[in-house]
Amino acid sequence: MNMALKLYNTLTRKKEAFKPIKKGEVGMYECGPTVYSYPHIGNMLRYIFGDILTRVLIYDGYKVKRVMNVTDVGHLTGDSDEGTDKMEGAAAKEGKKASDIANFYWKAFKEDFSKLNITSPNIWCKATEHIKEQIELIKVLEKKGFTYSTSDGIYFDTSKLKDYGKLSLLNKENIKAGARVDLGDKRNKTDFVLWKYSEEPGVRQQEWPSPWGIGFPGWHIECSAMSSKYLGEHFDSENKFSDSTIAKNKKQAIIDIHTGGIDNMFPHHENEIAQSEAATGKKFVNYWLHNNFLSVKGEKVSKSKGGLYTISELENLGYPALVYRYMCLLAHYRSSLDFSLDLLNAAKNGYEGLKNKIKLIDDKSVGKDASSYLDDFQKAIDDDLNMPLALQALQALLKDDKVSGKSKLEVVKKMDEVFALDLLKEEKIEIPAEIKKLAEERWKAKKNKDFKKADEIRDKINKQGFVINDKLDGFELKKI
Repeated sequence: MNMALKLYNTLTRKKEAFKPIKKGEVGMYECGPTVYSYPHIGNMLRYIFGDILTRVLIYDGYKVKRVMNVTDVGHLTGDSDEGTDKMEGAAAKEGKKASDIANFYWKAFKEDFSKLNITSPNIWCKATEHIKEQIELIKVLEKKGFTYSTSDGIYFDTSKLKDYGKLSLLNKENIKAGARVDLGDKRNKTDFVLWKYSEEPGVRQQEWPSPWGIGFPGWHIECSAMSSKYLGEHFDSENKFSDSTIAKNKKQAIIDIHTGGIDNMFPHHENEIAQSEAATGKKFVNYWLHNNFLSVKGEKVSKSKGGLYTISELENLGYPALVYRYMCLLAHYRSSLDFSLDLLNAAKNGYEGLKNKIKLIDDKSVGKDASSYLDDFQKAIDDDLNMPLALQALQALLKDDKVSGKSKLEVVKKMDEVFALDLLKEEKIEIPAEIKKLAEERWKAKKNKDFKKADEIRDKINKQGFVINDKLDGFELKKI
């Protein structure tokens, strides 16, 4: 197991050596999609980052338990406590059941996962299937005095926590009241809803009975309830909560790693920390990792602004999903990536060039061992997932003519366990009859020791986009 992995922890604002709570095992929670519309490429950047992190952990020898939520209720359009529920809004707009909307777009989301070679989490957990757990957590918070009731719901009182805002370095005094929402009955600017009352019970598609009345959970409570259920504490308001075998004391965190985009940092992740640590009296998460935005001309892309591509739309324009994945790996996850079709086109050329170089590797060529390049690769990925530097190690390997072909291919295969770019995957391509005929003529020329003619035919084949590799008993044709 590699112990050299360092990760940038948003909570401490520094790069730290990674040390799991339980030796050899990692519990990781990843903020998942709100399934009310098609995911766009900005959304998928986040999950490519989460996938790279997962693959690096596995590469380093850890057993990873990765949990991802599916928000299918409670996420209001304002990302806080105002606006309409995104699921209810999409259901009304499309004239369908909210559950049908959720299932349709969740399926589309998982299809993009597959196209981008993103590994599925060990556990998908839907908010609507964990209402009981969310209610139990709110009851624990209520018993401990962290909640209060208003005319529209049950709220968390952030003034009860001295360190509220520690993740986002929030200065509560600088938040302007009413800048985003009318405070209404809220006691403090940063207080957030745990349970929202239905304005007219029976009108909403998604509402449930609770000790506080008919309603639905807020956006933030689902992640605390579900991450704790699958990775740490099991809340039970009657018996406080049952301790997991992982977290034995207040100093030890419940979860190793929590990821998301930097837009999740506040208010979502800040509020997760508040309600989780208030309920358990323990540290919630050891390492918080956030990826930066995908931007266009310097501005963050979002669904509300429109005009943002989906993976399927890029495919229709001639850009395979893995070209987009490759483009994302060209920038560090904490750096802003400014998207354009020009950049994507350059990434396509780079990716195809990479694949072509690998196709030309002669597995029979002799030379030195290539394992030193794996050392460079390892240093890069363990340095806070430095994918641009890891790709440089791959490029340097491919340029080294002194390395044996077999060793080179073995190292490429190992690196691709993290890159997941299908670098060695052969596409099924029909070889034109004309190319096959030229290859046969070249083979005859070689047998007759007419090497000049053989080389001329090889050049013709290459110019038409194919490469020929000689074998002991014949030859092999591949598309460049």
